[in-house]
Amino acid sequence: MKFEKLRTNRFNQWIIINLRYLVGFAFFPSGLVKIAGERFTEVSTAEPIGYFFEALYQSGFYWNFLGLAQVVAGILLMTQRFAVLGNLIFLAILSNIWMITISLSFTGTWVITSLMMIAVIIMLIWDKHKLSPIFSYNISCIVKGYPDPERSWIVAGMIYAFCFIAIFLLGPVNDSLYAKWGSVLLGIIIFFTFIISNYKAYKKRKLILNIKKADKE
Repeated sequence: MKFEKLRTNRFNQWIIINLRYLVGFAFFPSGLVKIAGERFTEVSTAEPIGYFFEALYQSGFYWNFLGLAQVVAGILLMTQRFAVLGNLIFLAILSNIWMITISLSFTGTWVITSLMMIAVIIMLIWDKHKLSPIFSYNISCIVKGYPDPERSWIVAGMIYAFCFIAIFLLGPVNDSLYAKWGSVLLGIIIFFTFIISNYKAYKKRKLILNIKKADKE
């Protein structure tokens, strides 16, 4: 009952939805760089960290594959509808990154990856009812249904993903006037998408609260 109360709370739903956006976006910069076949860091190969990343970069297609997996995981999270699959892929990739940052003593980076791991675990707990059949081998299991994110959140996630990828493809804003204004336009789209989607959620939550209040009276 506690989980059901937690899961049906609209404010908690809002937190998870935006957490998926945030975590999904976190993989975009490094993932797109790898897909483009570029180096992710300029650290000297004399350092263990630089040597490690250079070895990954020199692996060729594997470097591109890592980037593709990161971007796919990010997009799936942002779709909201396929967030569980994206989260599982994210967990597989992030657990490796997390251990790398700890074992190679990344200055401060391990704190960020640890926070990301916590966020991923929270999202997995949020969707534990969808994962429970996996651990119920040869046992009948009824999956409790909860409301999925509304269509506006799904559309917003797709807009975010498209805009983030487009901004990367435009390249550095100093290269051309086209890239500069294109990035500004995409930034404006992201801003208004955030405002509109959250305003609609606020209005709907307020309407539901008013209906519940009227029913009690």
